[in-house]
Amino acid sequence: MKAFAHVNACSVGEVIQLLAKYQGKAKLNAGGTDILGVLKDRILPDYPELIINIKTITQLNSIEENDERLRIGALTPLINIIASPLVEKTYSILKQAAVTVASPQIRNMATMGGNLCQDTRCWYYRYPDEIGGMIKCFRKGGKTCPAVNGENRYHAIMEARKCFAVCPSDMAVVLTVLGATLTIAGGGGTRDISVEEFFTPMGNVLAPDEMITMINIPKPSPVASQNFLKFTLRKPIDFAIVSAASLITIDKGICIDARVILGAVASKPIRAIEAEEYLRGKELSEEVIAEGARLALVGAKPLSQNAYKVEIAKTLVKRAVAGC
Repeated sequence: MKAFAHVNACSVGEVIQLLAKYQGKAKLNAGGTDILGVLKDRILPDYPELIINIKTITQLNSIEENDERLRIGALTPLINIIASPLVEKTYSILKQAAVTVASPQIRNMATMGGNLCQDTRCWYYRYPDEIGGMIKCFRKGGKTCPAVNGENRYHAIMEARKCFAVCPSDMAVVLTVLGATLTIAGGGGTRDISVEEFFTPMGNVLAPDEMITMINIPKPSPVASQNFLKFTLRKPIDFAIVSAASLITIDKGICIDARVILGAVASKPIRAIEAEEYLRGKELSEEVIAEGARLALVGAKPLSQNAYKVEIAKTLVKRAVAGC
């Protein structure tokens, strides 16, 4: 690693001031499960001058519920999500996703905010600088995405244009299906934004002087079925090749509400709106669920090596909606 300054922040205000002062040349460190690898491999076009340790802001490590919503501090470790009786009782899909993230050691350190903000895992973007120099992909100022004509087995099959990297966050998928919002603090004050709106084709909407402080999750219907499924090659530690989350409410045998989200198919979690609309008002027979899964992938445009992801996604949607 190159040399950098290091600060233990004591408050959100201090973090915002430092981020503003360094004008994009500072990076936040919470659990360190992503940023340390980024620094060691020197994958960033501009190496940060300052690393701000935010683990010392203890008030952002919290899980609290009121009558309307669950509030999770951005620095809450994934292991706390898994161990929380409150989460398991009402927001079980959060636990379902958290237990699939990486390994126990990483879940002990990785935070909710960090999982949302981790950098893309595309192997072209992450190519180490010491092995022949970094690859000038579209995200790094290049004119093309090397994945289009290169190795693209794990890349986007939906809504991709100039960059075909996928969003690596599992927690983003389940937070989206729950309709969660994020509280963001910055030099201009605080703002709330939905998880759906947080991700962009090139990363996320955070300005250089902003950070996530809180995750706000509306209380789901007590009779809604919550399901998260994730397909990986090595179950214990891999990032998703495809994932799917569903929130299905059935009354008297009829689906009265449906939310279906796909993960690892685009630069953000994809809401399967056509599938949701089709499922509502119907009895969820095997045929209806299969058609819903087909509709969830109607916009897929695979690259040369990743068409297989379409069929995996359909299968995960069918299983998630059926609750199996």
